[in-house]
Amino acid sequence: MGMTMTQKILARSAGLASVEAGQLIEGKLDLVLGNDITTPVAITEFNKAGLSSVFDRDRIAIVLDHSTPCKDIKSAQLCAVCRGFAKQHEITHFYDVGQMGVEHALLPEQGLTAPGEVIIGADSHTCTYGALGAFSTGVGSTDMAAGMATGLAWFKVPSAIKVNLTGRLNKFVSGKDVVLHLIGMIGVDGALYQSLEFCGDGVAALEMDDRFTICNMAIEAGAKNGIFPVDDKTIDYLKGRVERPWTAFEADPDAVYAREVTIDLSALRPTVALPHLPENTKTVDEAAGMPVQQVVIGSCTNGRLKDLREAAAILRGRKVADGVRCIVIPATQQIYLDAMAEGLIADFIQAGAAVSTPTCGPCLGGHMGVLSDNEWAVSTTNRNFVGRMGPTSSMIILASPAVAAATALTGVITDPATV
Repeated sequence: MGMTMTQKILARSAGLASVEAGQLIEGKLDLVLGNDITTPVAITEFNKAGLSSVFDRDRIAIVLDHSTPCKDIKSAQLCAVCRGFAKQHEITHFYDVGQMGVEHALLPEQGLTAPGEVIIGADSHTCTYGALGAFSTGVGSTDMAAGMATGLAWFKVPSAIKVNLTGRLNKFVSGKDVVLHLIGMIGVDGALYQSLEFCGDGVAALEMDDRFTICNMAIEAGAKNGIFPVDDKTIDYLKGRVERPWTAFEADPDAVYAREVTIDLSALRPTVALPHLPENTKTVDEAAGMPVQQVVIGSCTNGRLKDLREAAAILRGRKVADGVRCIVIPATQQIYLDAMAEGLIADFIQAGAAVSTPTCGPCLGGHMGVLSDNEWAVSTTNRNFVGRMGPTSSMIILASPAVAAATALTGVITDPATV
């Protein structure tokens, strides 16, 4: 019986010739990730277990991104715990204020993720790195603690859903629209503990930033991970970033899938997800006219350079609507610098937007744009759960950078093709 991409990576990690769906394995880890919220919990468990050393200081990454620069005393104390641990164990990849970025944009940029690798992170959106052909998945802080100490983790091998992509995206349609469309098709539990494996001729038409966005939101369909095959665009992205050997895995022709789904990229329209679930999708035409008070462009889902370019192209020479707060958050320091060099930051500020240092910030209701009672926001983030960005009466509409920027200009959900 053939194996999927994910199953082949897990078999290599476990030192086995083959694995099958449902099998329990212990796999070697290539990277263990934590942030300023989850790492302190892992450190507590690490110390409680009497552990005194990490398995490999070069294969642990700690990124202070959720509430940094620190917004209050509690966040400052959590960051201090991380700093102390990183110093004690000489963690190579420790990213603090001034160097850090939103973790799931930062790690690929820094070359810490590569094809064929097994990566766990104490953050649910660790599945982002499947865009590079890696197996990456979110875990709890206890698993992070064990991973830091042993370099091992237990996995149940997932079955897979084959997502066949055809055609090419039209103007103002991006990876965010693809993944929202997919989640709308199969639901937030449609891929529960399964691998979303993307294939088809449409893959070649997607930029790497689109693939990162799609894999980032695999968890919003309940998936264990999302993964793309390695192609020329992947290899180009890796050049100058990853110097260590890596292995690209392809699914066997007779690989078994639990389900197959086909998406014609050329048929997609800009898509939004209304409160309070990512599966509550509508095309921008169906949601047009809904008023909002805030627009957020950024996050590990859509804070990359391509996203900022798309938003700036719409905002350039125009003004954010009265009564609307538009917040732009480049995902890493390098993206910030690149956006400055291209004049994008000036475009945002001249349009009346606020530009933040890299941070998760408002995505989880942390800081840099928390909502008030009964306010509505359009956000390029990945979750629109009740109370995610403010009080339970606040509402979040998920959208692409293009839709978010167009909405910032009008104050209502707007098709970017119309502004």
